[in-house]
Amino acid sequence: MPINSFDHFYLSWIPDKSLLKRPFYLTLANALEADIVSGKLSSGTKLPPQRELADYLELNFTTVTQAYNLCREKNLIYGVTGKGTFVSPLPGKSLPRSTGSKGLIELGVVKGFDHIKAPIIEASRNVLQKGYIEELYSYTEPAGHLHQRAAGAHWMKQMDVQTDSEHTAIFSGAQNCLSAALLSLFRIGDKMAVDEFTYSNLIGTARLSHIRLIPVKGDDKGMIPEELEHLCRTEGLRGIFLMPNCANPTTCSIPESRKDELAQVCARHKLITIEDDNTGIQLLEAGNYSSFFSRLPEQTIYICNSTMTLCNGLRVTFAAFPEQFRTPLLNALFYLNIKTSSLDAEIMTELILSGKAAKLLEEKALLARERNAVVDRIFPEAVTPGTPAAFFRWLPLPFWSVDDMEIERRLQLQGVNVHCSGRFTVARPTRRFMRLAISSPGSIDELQRGLNIVKSFITDNLTEVPQRS
Repeated sequence: MPINSFDHFYLSWIPDKSLLKRPFYLTLANALEADIVSGKLSSGTKLPPQRELADYLELNFTTVTQAYNLCREKNLIYGVTGKGTFVSPLPGKSLPRSTGSKGLIELGVVKGFDHIKAPIIEASRNVLQKGYIEELYSYTEPAGHLHQRAAGAHWMKQMDVQTDSEHTAIFSGAQNCLSAALLSLFRIGDKMAVDEFTYSNLIGTARLSHIRLIPVKGDDKGMIPEELEHLCRTEGLRGIFLMPNCANPTTCSIPESRKDELAQVCARHKLITIEDDNTGIQLLEAGNYSSFFSRLPEQTIYICNSTMTLCNGLRVTFAAFPEQFRTPLLNALFYLNIKTSSLDAEIMTELILSGKAAKLLEEKALLARERNAVVDRIFPEAVTPGTPAAFFRWLPLPFWSVDDMEIERRLQLQGVNVHCSGRFTVARPTRRFMRLAISSPGSIDELQRGLNIVKSFITDNLTEVPQRS
């Protein structure tokens, strides 16, 4: 029996005792994860102290501590010295903002210079004047109208993706395509290889799909092929997720020789390869890009994320896929969306066919170069990105005693929103970083103010007691 009576004692989280089975720490951890993912426990909720929860559940204190530690390693919860344990925001979800956050400088959520609207507005007006506009409002063509898919195929050929309109579909953004791929091509419990730090929304989607993400060790060139080979043999991987150009969040770009090596491993183990590519900016600078799709055309889904760079708000992404993925992927598109907005897809098509898309990318690349120069001046220690036109930067942090979520909260109180490394990993991070979305502030002056606040914060907290590994 518990030492204390809990009849009139409040606990912020009360798990169902009847569902606890041996090993107790594991079922308790699973129950806590389920309540966080479902939204029953909202981000920022303070959890009961381990000793009080152990008393209530009639378990050992160490059992509850083990359960909390498991959830902490998954970045579901975090601790603040002297204050307690709290529920983390789900990966990709911004922290709740106070009512006085109107002037908050956005360095967390990556936006693509949203203040450049003139070409988008002009393309929208042109679309509305077309004689066949009424056809776009029909409840047909779930994968996109033929001329829209043809425009997408033409756009992707510039990224070394040789496809046609029959193997092209239009999704409501890259995240939507990624969700459709996970739900349609993978089974519950399948394992997918990812970088040690990877796209945060992939982490959330994989959890909802019950797909296990397996981090692969990497270096400054991306995943290490030998490490991927080892995990294919020991973990039975079914797929792999890659962001070959200026990967989110690390800004790493995979060189062509490393792509060849990774593609050989993927081919040998028949991995379903999801290539999330924001090549648009890179194309303008290099012109010699080679895709994974061109190397593995029969097992790769290519997500053309350069459309996000053109206009975040349109939520239109083209995807290329092989014949073997056609039926399951298009079924998933239909069941998730019915269809993507034909009007938005037509605006994107107008941008591409009129030549405005390429000009818009070029304009944004110049702005991004200017902002990267500002970052290099204020933070010379920031990781050099795979492209000088990167929209975000990856800043190393010391292993001090301040938790990632606490860093975000403290900076938010100082007027800046940032995202730290805990959001981007499925394992306990061995390094600490901060991703800075430098394309999101409305001006260079605003960017400089935000970066200087971050710099002062880091300098002030260097006096904190460092964490022990």
